[in-house]
Amino acid sequence: MLTIKNTLLTVAFSLLLLNSNAQVIQEVQNSFNLYKQSNLQEKIFVHTDKNVYLPGEILWFKVYCIDGNDHKPLNLSKVVYVDVLDNAQNPIIQAKVLMKNGVGDGSLYIPVSVNNGNYKFRAYTSWMKNFSPDFYFEKQITLVNPLKSPEAMAKSAAASYDIQFFPEGGNLVSGIKSKVAFKAVNQNGKGVGLSGVVTDQQNDTVARFSALKFGMGSFSFTPASNNTYKATIKIDGNAPIIKTLPEVNSQGYVMSLTDDGAGQLNVTVKSTENGGANIYLFAHTRQTIKAAQTGILTNGTATFTINKNELGDGISHITVFNSAKQPVCERLYFKRPAQQLAIDASADQQQYGLRKKVNVNVLAKDASGRALNADLSMSVYRIDSLQATDRSDIFNYLWLTSDLKGGIESPDYYFKNVNAETNEALDNLMLTQGWRRFQWGPVLENKPAAFTFLPEYNGHIISAKLVNAESGTPVKNIITYLGIPGKRVQLYTSVSDSSGRLLYNMHDFYGPNEIIAQTNQLVDSIYRIDVQSPFSEQYSKTTLPNFVFNASVANALQEHSLGIQILNIYSGNMIKRYYDPQADSSAFYGKPTKTYKLDDYTRFTTMEEDLREYVSEDNIVNSRGKFHIKVLSDHGFLDGDPLALVDGVPVFNIDKIFTIDPLKVRKLEVVPYRYFYGPAEAEGVFSFITYKGDLGGVELDPHAVVVDYEGLQLRREFYSPVYDTQTQASSRIPDFRNVLYWSPSVGGSGKGPVSFYTSDQPGKYVGVVEGITPNGDAGAQYFNFEVK
Repeated sequence: MLTIKNTLLTVAFSLLLLNSNAQVIQEVQNSFNLYKQSNLQEKIFVHTDKNVYLPGEILWFKVYCIDGNDHKPLNLSKVVYVDVLDNAQNPIIQAKVLMKNGVGDGSLYIPVSVNNGNYKFRAYTSWMKNFSPDFYFEKQITLVNPLKSPEAMAKSAAASYDIQFFPEGGNLVSGIKSKVAFKAVNQNGKGVGLSGVVTDQQNDTVARFSALKFGMGSFSFTPASNNTYKATIKIDGNAPIIKTLPEVNSQGYVMSLTDDGAGQLNVTVKSTENGGANIYLFAHTRQTIKAAQTGILTNGTATFTINKNELGDGISHITVFNSAKQPVCERLYFKRPAQQLAIDASADQQQYGLRKKVNVNVLAKDASGRALNADLSMSVYRIDSLQATDRSDIFNYLWLTSDLKGGIESPDYYFKNVNAETNEALDNLMLTQGWRRFQWGPVLENKPAAFTFLPEYNGHIISAKLVNAESGTPVKNIITYLGIPGKRVQLYTSVSDSSGRLLYNMHDFYGPNEIIAQTNQLVDSIYRIDVQSPFSEQYSKTTLPNFVFNASVANALQEHSLGIQILNIYSGNMIKRYYDPQADSSAFYGKPTKTYKLDDYTRFTTMEEDLREYVSEDNIVNSRGKFHIKVLSDHGFLDGDPLALVDGVPVFNIDKIFTIDPLKVRKLEVVPYRYFYGPAEAEGVFSFITYKGDLGGVELDPHAVVVDYEGLQLRREFYSPVYDTQTQASSRIPDFRNVLYWSPSVGGSGKGPVSFYTSDQPGKYVGVVEGITPNGDAGAQYFNFEVK
C-alpha cells in the first residue's frame, strides 16, 4: 500500500513539474506575442543614385518602407524624414518625403558651402522615433567641395584600433569550455588582419587566434576559476597590443551552437548549477516564434535540437532562460534566404559613342524565371577613382544590415560566394554584432509600451506645446489654431492634452511655408505655443571614417566639378523643374454657401461699406467702439462673431477686419451656419482671400507664433537630354552629366524597356536596378558598359 502511495505521489509530482515547465515557456511565448502586437517594427531602405557628390549636384533617392517582420511593403507611415549629418551629428540637409503604399522618392541639392567629408545619410518615420535610432536607415555618403583647399580637409590620424571580445552566449564561466569571437577595426571602422595569443596569469598560452575576414574570427578555450586572461595582438608588424578578456564568472551558463550539416542545429547549454534544474530555449525570427523547448540540466548539461527548416530566413535570435524565467544566454544564427528577387537588366551593347542611345530591358522574376510584379528603382552613373560602385543594395540591407548593430563592412561579400569560408565569416559576424530590438525585462513583465510619437498615417503631423507664457508650465484643454497664409485656405485646429501637447494633422502640405500658430487671444492671451521640430534628435553611435584627400583622385575631381558647373550653367532651368503635387485646393469648410468676388461690384473705400452693401448674410454692428459681425442663417442671427479668416489665418479681433483695404481683397467666402471643425466651434465662417495671399496688411496679434516651416518635399524632375535627331546630337550645348539616368519607378510593375542617352563624358558606367515585390522578396542587379 505504501509503495502504491509513493508511486502516486511521484506521478503527481512529475505531472506538477511538467505543468510548471510548460507554464514557464508558455508565459514567455505569451509575453513575447503581446509585445509583438503592440510594437510594430518598420524598416526603411533608401536607394541613392550614387554615394559621392559635389556642391551644386543633386542627390536622388528612392525610399522603401517595409514591415520589419515579413519584409512586405508597409502602407503605414505617409512621411519619411531624411537627414544628412556630419560626424558631430549636425544636420546639413533635411527633408520630409511623401510616402504612398510604402514607397516614396525625393532629391537633395548639395549646398555650395558644404565642407569636405564623409556624412551620414539617414531616414526614418515618426513611428520609428519611439525606438532606438539604431533602427534608422543609415548609409555613408561623401561630399567633396573643390572650392575648399586640401589643407582644410581632415588629416589622416595615427593608426588606432578598437578590439573587442565576445563569448558565445554572453559569458565566460570557469571550468566550462567557451567559444570567443573577436573583432578588430581601425579608426575608420574597417576590419584589420591580426594574429594573437591568449595567456593566463602565469603567462601560459591557452589559445592562439587569427582573423578570418574583416578583422573577425574566433577561438575556444576553458577558463579556470580565479584566473584572468589577456590577449597579445599583433597588427601589421606594429607593436603588440594587450587586451584583457571579459571577466570569468564563477557561476553561470554557457551555450554552444553547432550545425550538423544535415538540417539540424544542436544547442548545448552547460552550467555550474546542480543537475535537475529546468532550462528553456526560445527562438524567434524577426519577432515570429519559431521554437520553444524545455530541457533539464543533467550533470550540468542540456541539449536542444532545432530543425533549421522551422527557422525563418535571415537572422534568428536564440535565447536560453533559467528556471526563474531569466534570460541567461543568447546568440544569433543566420539562415540564408531561400528566395530572392531576380532582376534581368543589361545594356543592349557593351560600348557606346558620345550622345548615343542606350536601351536596357528590365525584367523582375523568381528563381524559376516567372515574371513578377515588383517596385524597382534604377540609377546609371559613371565610375572612376572618385566614385566607385555602391554595393549597399536592398537585399543585403534587409537581410543583414538592418538587423545588426553598427556598420557592416562589405555586406555583399556574405552573399556573393556561398562556401565554408563565407559561412564561418557570417557566423563570426553573428557573434560579434549580435543584438536584439528590445530588452527582455519589459517584455517579460508585460509592461505596456509608452509611445511618444504617433504614426503619420494620413500625412505630416506638426507637433507643438502650449505653455503658460509666464511660468512655462504646460496648459491643457485650450483650443489652438494653425494657419498657413496664402491664396489656398489651410487652417488646422488642435486642443492641448494634459501635457500641453498639440498635434496638427496637415493635409497636402508641400514646400516652404510660413505657419502662424495662435490661441483665441480675446480669451486665451496668456499662453505661448512652441512649435517643435519633427526631425529626430537621437543618434546612433556609428562613427564615420575620416575623410582623407588622395591626390590620385584630383583629375576625376576636376572632371566632376567641371561637369556640374556646365550642367548648372547651361541646364539650370531644366534641373529645377518640379512635378505638380496636385494638392486639394478646397478649404476646410468645403464649398462655401456664398462667394463674393469683389471685382463684380462697385468698390467702396472701406471694408465696412463693402460688407454692409454687398453681403446679405451679415449685419454689421458697432457697439461701444467695437465692430461685430452678426451672421444671418436660415434660422435667424447666430450668437457671437463668425470665425473670420484672412488668407486662411484666423483674425479674432473683428476690428482688424475693418482696417483691411478692400482693394487688396479678391473674394469673400461665407458659411452662414454654426460650424464645427475638430475641437473648435464657430458662429459661421467669413473667409477673406487677398490677391497676393499676404494677409492684406492685417497686423497679427503679438502673441501669435510665426515660424518658417518646410512641408513635404516637392518632387523634382530628373533631367536627361534626348538626342534622337542629328540636329539634337550636334547641338553645341555641352553635356557633361555623370549620372545618365535615374528613375524611382522603372517600367511597369517590374518590367519594361528603359532608354537614355550617353553624355559627352567618356568612361565606364554602372547601372543599378533594385526593388521589392509585394510578397517581400528583394533583389538587385548591376550591369556595366563603356562610353568612348
